[in-house]
Amino acid sequence: QVQLVESGGDLVQPGGSLRLSCAASGLTLDYYAIGWFRQAPGKEREGVSYITYNGRTYYADSVKGRFTVSRDNAKNTVYLQMNSLKPEDTGVYYCAAQKYTVIAWRVPQNYEYWGQGTQVTVSS
Repeated sequence: QVQLVESGGDLVQPGGSLRLSCAASGLTLDYYAIGWFRQAPGKEREGVSYITYNGRTYYADSVKGRFTVSRDNAKNTVYLQMNSLKPEDTGVYYCAAQKYTVIAWRVPQNYEYWGQGTQVTVSS
């Protein structure tokens, strides 16, 4: 049974940092591309970042220069380091997995497996 479990979400002040983790079981992440998405109340789920199975990274313009995605295949885990957080970064963050690659990484329907999400709140 495949499971993706996100963790690391929290309440943080503007300008702060968080590191989210996406731990996989039931599959070997070496062969999977991973997308990070977020969803704010009343808004559609949006793609934040993407890492290919071989380590290439992509970011939404809104987070470029502030967020960094990385993977540790030995731990079967992908990370999202989030710095200089802003109130508009608030939302539930999800990781998603698709074998090998995704043509359009921002499209949620292109991923087979999803985690349950972790809440990130940026507020003073």
